[in-house]
Amino acid sequence: MTEPKQASTMAAQGLAGVEQADFFDGSPVAMFVIDSDHIVTHFNKACENLLGVTAANMIGERKLGQVFYGHDRPVMADLIVDQTSCEEWASLYADRPHRSQLIADAYETEGFFPNLGDDGRWLFFTATPLRNADGSIAGAVETLQDITDRKRAEEALRKYQNALEELIEKRTIELAQANRTLLKDVVRREAAEAALMSRNTELNELNAKLSMAQEHLVQSEKLASIGQLAAGVAHEINNPVGYIFSNFGTLEKYLADLFRMLGAYEKVENRHSDAQTLSELVTLRKEIELDFLKEDIPTLMRESKEGIVRVRKIVQDLKDFSHVDTNPDWQFANLNQGIDSTLNVINNELKYKADVVKEYGDIPEVQCMPSQINQVVMNLMTNAAHAIGPERGKITVRTGVEEDRVWFEVADSGSGIQKDVLPRIFDPFYTTKPIGKGTGLGLSLSYGIIQKHHGRVGVQTELGKGTTFRVTLPIRQPATPAANGANPT
Repeated sequence: MTEPKQASTMAAQGLAGVEQADFFDGSPVAMFVIDSDHIVTHFNKACENLLGVTAANMIGERKLGQVFYGHDRPVMADLIVDQTSCEEWASLYADRPHRSQLIADAYETEGFFPNLGDDGRWLFFTATPLRNADGSIAGAVETLQDITDRKRAEEALRKYQNALEELIEKRTIELAQANRTLLKDVVRREAAEAALMSRNTELNELNAKLSMAQEHLVQSEKLASIGQLAAGVAHEINNPVGYIFSNFGTLEKYLADLFRMLGAYEKVENRHSDAQTLSELVTLRKEIELDFLKEDIPTLMRESKEGIVRVRKIVQDLKDFSHVDTNPDWQFANLNQGIDSTLNVINNELKYKADVVKEYGDIPEVQCMPSQINQVVMNLMTNAAHAIGPERGKITVRTGVEEDRVWFEVADSGSGIQKDVLPRIFDPFYTTKPIGKGTGLGLSLSYGIIQKHHGRVGVQTELGKGTTFRVTLPIRQPATPAANGANPT
């Protein structure tokens, strides 16, 4: 075996004179050198300071393992000198050494050494082979860098990063929980909003129905007031008409007696002996045109009587139409008679617009509120008259019976109803008439009355040819109205 001093001499020659200067000892990088026999030949000041041992205690010795690990074991420089394969290094280093990218044939790694310093130290070390002129390994040099501060900073950063990741994960879980809670709140709110919208829609519908009912009530009250007024006027007119009619019969009788008496006077007139008196009578006869009066007075009486009868009929029809003087509750009524009464009342509305044609069927009496059915007939008839253009048209009123129901139709030769308008004709306040010409309540009220009577209404229309409304009513209401006038159920 080569002596230590001789080995030192050989290693010194392998350094090619580097140790002749103070470069090695003065280098700030901690380093040491071993020879081929693993004996420390060089140990600089920086290495003394880093490892806490003196060069005098290390040079010529083979106890690097004691310094680094506290027991004998090879350091990386030893493994390079022994040319140990890298695969065998894995059992000695947690961080397996790898070739340096900066120095040829050099290997580097890092590790923690608990025996160094008070709390241990992290070192980054690089081992490089030293070769003879023939290329054989003469030894190895190993440099050491204290990376404790960096590793501790990295460890602190890692802990901070882990803590941050844990915090992020925690916050993510909390956010996920909050998001789920928020989604549940959103779902509940949407459900509440949907329920609110549904309730709002129901309230709007109820409000619309209430408004419609209110309008119907107002209109019904107006119609009732008008009916009462019409009945009152009819009653007041009926009394003097009754007097006139009664007195007119008496007058006819008196005139007949006077004409009979006048005839008797005429028979004895030519036999009067006084020529002057006879001349005066003849002159008076010619002056008052007695012969014309005898012919015209009966004609005047007949025409006047017809006029009085007409007035009396109109008054009676007005009373029948209003039905204020009769039982206002449900009752059996003659539909044909009610239509006639209504036509007489609105005759002035129709006679200048159209010819009214009646095609009545043989129908039974219908259980209804006659004044309301008359109102429906009046609305349909006046609408038919308004639908007829400037030329005179025709309105046909028909009645008939089908099993347990009766029907009546009002057909006009007017302009017809457009398809886009047809679905809205029963809507309250909807009208195609100019502003101020219609309220839009006629058909709406009629529809409500028909529904109240458990009936139905149908419409057939053709543009330019006219419209037909058919109303169908049950002969008897589904439940017999109570004697106190309650509505049928």
